[in-house]
Amino acid sequence: MAEAGELLASRAPALAAAARAASRKAFAILDCSGKCKKHGMNVRVTADPFGNLLWASPALPGSVHDIKAARLHGVIDALETGGIRCWADKAYQSAGGTVRVPYRGRWAKLSAGQRAVNVSHAKIRALGEPAMAALKTWRLLRKLRCSTTGITALVQAVLTLHLNATS
Repeated sequence: MAEAGELLASRAPALAAAARAASRKAFAILDCSGKCKKHGMNVRVTADPFGNLLWASPALPGSVHDIKAARLHGVIDALETGGIRCWADKAYQSAGGTVRVPYRGRWAKLSAGQRAVNVSHAKIRALGEPAMAALKTWRLLRKLRCSTTGITALVQAVLTLHLNATS
C-alpha cells in the first residue's frame, strides 16, 4: 500500500508545472488547507478561477505562518516570475508582486471604497473554495496527526488522484 502512495505522490505536479498551468488562466487563488495551531498541517494550495486544484505544497507544521510557508516553498516567487495575478487572504499582506490581498483594518474603519474592494476580493477568493473542499473531502486528510513528511506524501497522492479524476 505504501508503494502505491509513493508512486502517486511522485506523479503530483511540481510548482513550476502548476505555475505554467496557472499562467494560462486569468488568475490563481492561493490559500491554506488544514491550518491548525498545535498539531495540524499547513499546506499551500493554488487553484484556478474555476476552483480546480493546480498544486499543493509539501506540508509544514500548523504553527508556521501562511506567508512564511509560501516563501519557503517559493510560491510567491513562482507567481511573480510567471506574471500570474493571484488573490490571497490578509495573511499575505507583505507578499508584494502579483499577489492581491484585501485591505486590512476593522470593517467600520474602512472607507466605502475599501469595503467594496474587500467584498469583491472575497467573492473572487471564494471561487477557489472547491479546491480546498476537494482536499478536505478525503477523510484520510481531515484529522491527521503524523509527521509532515507522511502528510506531504498523502497530500501529493490525493492531488494526483484528484487531477486524474477531473481531467
